[in-house]
Amino acid sequence: MPREIFDSDQFIELSKIAIHCRVKRRKEDVKLKLRTKKYLFTFKTDFKTAEDLINKIDCSIIEL
Repeated sequence: MPREIFDSDQFIELSKIAIHCRVKRRKEDVKLKLRTKKYLFTFKTDFKTAEDLINKIDCSIIEL
């Protein structure tokens, strides 16, 4: 089941248990998707915040 999160700190905490993170860059924003064993968590943000989060997460990154 997919779930959307709205807090960047919660996103970083979930990245510690995630299998991988998919990065989807769109015209207006960036979607970051964390895949865990049970859920797919999505986080929508702007380009600058996305780059900061990508540098902080611990799991592997897949660019789409």
